[in-house]
Amino acid sequence: MKTPIFSFEDVTYKYADGTVALKDITFSIERGKKIVLIGNNGAGKSTLFLLLNGIIKPAKGTILFHGKNLSYSRKEIRKLRQQVGIVFQNPDSQLFSSSVYEDIRFGPKNLGLSPERVQQTVEEVMKRTETESLRDKPPHFLSIGQKKRVSIAGILAMDPELMVLDEPTAGLDPYYSKKIMDLLAEIHHKDRTIIVSTHNVDLAYEWADEVIVLNDGEMITKGSPWEVFQQKDMIKHNHLELPWVVEVYNILVKTSALSGATYYPASKTELFKIINKYLLNK
Repeated sequence: MKTPIFSFEDVTYKYADGTVALKDITFSIERGKKIVLIGNNGAGKSTLFLLLNGIIKPAKGTILFHGKNLSYSRKEIRKLRQQVGIVFQNPDSQLFSSSVYEDIRFGPKNLGLSPERVQQTVEEVMKRTETESLRDKPPHFLSIGQKKRVSIAGILAMDPELMVLDEPTAGLDPYYSKKIMDLLAEIHHKDRTIIVSTHNVDLAYEWADEVIVLNDGEMITKGSPWEVFQQKDMIKHNHLELPWVVEVYNILVKTSALSGATYYPASKTELFKIINKYLLNK
């Protein structure tokens, strides 16, 4: 079994005002996963992300990075942040250069790559994130959707093994939300883990390999989207909603309309296929 990227063992974090943001959290982050973190405001999602990047230290417990205790020396933190990239909810907090090109270039340039390699990396990343047409624009003139793509491009240019995105679709309409999630699915691969926080249970259900639910600083459950969203009492207690795909499927099964179905839908496309096969006989 491969060593997880991160292992948290009984990790607690308390802010200076006494607020306990995380309480005895124990879990692992495996390589190559698409993970969604769900929880209401104040659940501890942002605090967890800051711990992953070494911005804050736990008050109690142990964080292992590649099986070794996370070190907070300047040298080790620099290495950590080359491998763990965070895209914050507000892109203005991380876009600071005079142009999109310079902003994306900042990361690989500071990795000590040759000028030729830096340019090649930036060009490749801009193409993948569809930011080529924005290259000479000042970031503060961009739309919120454009800023988010540029923020993702800046992290992607560092080629991290773990990408962490705090509410990447916040403030976006459904069209641009889908574009952002499609982009994240495209840049994901077997050696890169992507963690996303969101309030959108439909997005979580269709996109993730694994869903983690936090509430009031505690880890409530962790599992596949289907496993998590079949826990009715947990959903109700934590003030969550069922993804509409799961809700429709459960209703159809309960009414025997899909009594012959032998598998559950992982997306709306699969739900429609099941309905066509078992209900409409197509």
